[in-house]
Amino acid sequence: CLSYYVSNFTTTLSHQQLAQIALKVSLERAESTQAYVTEVAKELKQRKAKDYRAVKECLDQINDGVDQLTNCIKETRMIKENGTSSDFPWHASNVQTWMSTALTDASMCMDGFSSRAIEGKKKAIIKAKVLNLEQATSNALALFNRFAARYRSSHVNKPKV
Repeated sequence: CLSYYVSNFTTTLSHQQLAQIALKVSLERAESTQAYVTEVAKELKQRKAKDYRAVKECLDQINDGVDQLTNCIKETRMIKENGTSSDFPWHASNVQTWMSTALTDASMCMDGFSSRAIEGKKKAIIKAKVLNLEQATSNALALFNRFAARYRSSHVNKPKV
């Protein structure tokens, strides 16, 4: 999923750049999932109230995840533009919290589908999109954690001898 973005670079990417690209991929997946689930919700609203409620609950979770991932991207820009070793822990903690929340939101989206019989094809597509979103977000979180660990280890105050 990152190969499309990475192939545009001729130089070696930093851990921070990889994390930022992975975050953008995750947000794109979230927005794609959001658009599809919105369409399904519109279709079901008129015809099947129970199914609509399940899809609406899922959509609420996806919407929250999109907001969380958008916040992450803004926060990583702050690290890039204003990053100093003193404010890094605050920004990193925010990004990690919001990405974890987005991951939880995606996983909770499918919870309402287990007991409801939403149309097979639509349910399968939503499930596939949500799984893809979860994988992209998990990858982004792992890459960000790797960047954060390397940043912390390279900016540790070394004792003076």
